[in-house]
Amino acid sequence: MSSRTSSRSTRPALRAPGLDWILMLAVLALVTLGSLLVWSATSHRTDLNFGQPTAYLEKQVVNIAIGLVLLVIVLATDHRWVRIAAPLVYLASIVGLVLVLTMGSTINGSRSWLQFGGASVQPSEFAKLAVVIGMALLLAERSEGRWRSRVGTVEVVGMLLIAGIPAALIMLQPDLGTMLVLSATVFGVIAVSGAPRRWLLLLAGSAVTAGVAAVAAGLLKQYQVDRFLAFTNPDLDPRGAGYNVEQARIAVGNGGLFGQGLFNGSQTRSGFVPEQHTDFIFTVAGEELGLVGSAILIGLLGIVIWRALAIAAASDDVFGRVAAAGIACWFGFQAFQNVGMCLGIMPVTGVPLPFVSYGGSSMFAGMLAIGLLQNIHLRSTASVPTRYVMPTRVLAGR
Repeated sequence: MSSRTSSRSTRPALRAPGLDWILMLAVLALVTLGSLLVWSATSHRTDLNFGQPTAYLEKQVVNIAIGLVLLVIVLATDHRWVRIAAPLVYLASIVGLVLVLTMGSTINGSRSWLQFGGASVQPSEFAKLAVVIGMALLLAERSEGRWRSRVGTVEVVGMLLIAGIPAALIMLQPDLGTMLVLSATVFGVIAVSGAPRRWLLLLAGSAVTAGVAAVAAGLLKQYQVDRFLAFTNPDLDPRGAGYNVEQARIAVGNGGLFGQGLFNGSQTRSGFVPEQHTDFIFTVAGEELGLVGSAILIGLLGIVIWRALAIAAASDDVFGRVAAAGIACWFGFQAFQNVGMCLGIMPVTGVPLPFVSYGGSSMFAGMLAIGLLQNIHLRSTASVPTRYVMPTRVLAGR
């Protein structure tokens, strides 16, 4: 009896996968809440659903299912293969952005979409992740190859070149919202990379100068300029450029503390807020779930960003640390931009709320990023010498 017990005690025992379950549960809660908000925003819109109240809900559930499959694929891929695939992902995003300019469809004034039968893809959403992993790979190769002892001019210029190519293609669409998110993400990656502070000041100054120059040179379309003018003065054109912000603020204000109830928002059911199931999905939460429900939604987004930063801090290699921090910057600024424009504290730009807004491209890119975060976390917490094991069979080893 004692020998049998002894043999059992020395046998490696299976334990649960080392996933970051807080991150996973927060993402699942966000996509569930987002699906309900999308359903509420579209169930009464016969001009969108063609008489099928659950049409957009069903499409969003399919988007989530595909996204979860992509998440699992990235999560279960060997870390070495993730790094090998990074250049291919970057090149694929560049090809997609080029195709958009040559054969893309124009929606809401921006040529940002590729149509494949009844489906549409927005390559700029995937470009955000491609830039993050491209910059992370450059810094990892620099660190492991010991090109330099610290991040200097060569590394910063290299990262800017990696980000500059897709950024230029995105500006040609033009997609100002994605450009702002990408710029904030690049700034965050360079900040956490250890680059000298003078580079951060130079980048901030260059961004302001480039923005002024773009307006002066007429690179922005008139509707984009009007949106910025309406942001500075909402009463300038309340029925034109300022209409979206005005209706969004009314919807959020209607919610009060606890909201008017799911599917019962007056502004939502009347269809006063444009693009409410995509860019202005937060107004549905504000009106129907109130301050409490909106705070829960923002709290869930905060948990995702917190876990991304925690994974970055715990990562034992440069690639994982920089990639996780870059994803945190991406999600953080995009969420701030989306919520901010619904509240009137940020200009209106077409960016979705991560994991909440309706849309396949945004959902797929976000789930791929979560899969990469979980991959980095698994590698950092694995207890076997290879530092990586399949997530479905993790051995304790002791």
